[in-house]
Amino acid sequence: MQREAMLTQLGYAPNEALIKQLEDIEKNTAGYEKIQKHVMDLNDHLKVNNAYVALSNSKQYLKIKIEAPTEELAKEAHEKVQHFSEKFKVNIEKLPNKETYYILGFEH
Repeated sequence: MQREAMLTQLGYAPNEALIKQLEDIEKNTAGYEKIQKHVMDLNDHLKVNNAYVALSNSKQYLKIKIEAPTEELAKEAHEKVQHFSEKFKVNIEKLPNKETYYILGFEH
């Protein structure tokens, strides 16, 4: 998938800076090409929970942000993230005291 298309699907208006940021994330994420499609599918599945995949501004990874308005929706979103991680063998890192995960890459 082209970077511009991926950025658009994630809700960004592609520009040179975002394209470069996504390129850096791709290089930093182990096995990115193996998980890219699954990440986009996860983003679609999380929308109903007020959660989404985004570019991280602090690290060169994609992040999953959960902003669910209820505990039930948040719990469901966390379960979807865990399922995604286990099913597609993707390493994720939950940030302490936050409703955020980093997508670190494919488990080799």
